[in-house]
Amino acid sequence: MKILLAIDGSANSTRAAKYVALHWQANAEITLIHVDDHMHEYITEHLDADSICRLHIINSRAALRGPERVLTRSGHLFEERMLVGDPGMEIVQWAKKNRSDLIVMGSHGRGLLKSLFLGSVVVKVLSNSNTPVLVVR
Repeated sequence: MKILLAIDGSANSTRAAKYVALHWQANAEITLIHVDDHMHEYITEHLDADSICRLHIINSRAALRGPERVLTRSGHLFEERMLVGDPGMEIVQWAKKNRSDLIVMGSHGRGLLKSLFLGSVVVKVLSNSNTPVLVVR
């Protein structure tokens, strides 16, 4: 089974990683993906391209740290992907392109009304993906 584990650096992402570690065998193909949103124009106009790239890498490394630990301790092998863009759409596109069997995500549990106004990544993935999505709360 090919599992795409979408990570945002929150405790909810680590909880999703624990769920995967507990419920899937160690031979599952797991890809940890972190999509760093584009930086605000105000920031990018004051930095060179290398600095922007370094910041995206730092953000992704920090976000992946907890889930990496969980999966490593449980004996699961995994690969990592760090992308920049619209998190919801990048997750959906990656899952489709790589023929993932399942997308697993942690939820912040803000509720439906707030999620619609805030543009929740989970809501965007759920509404745009043909790949089954498991939301861990």
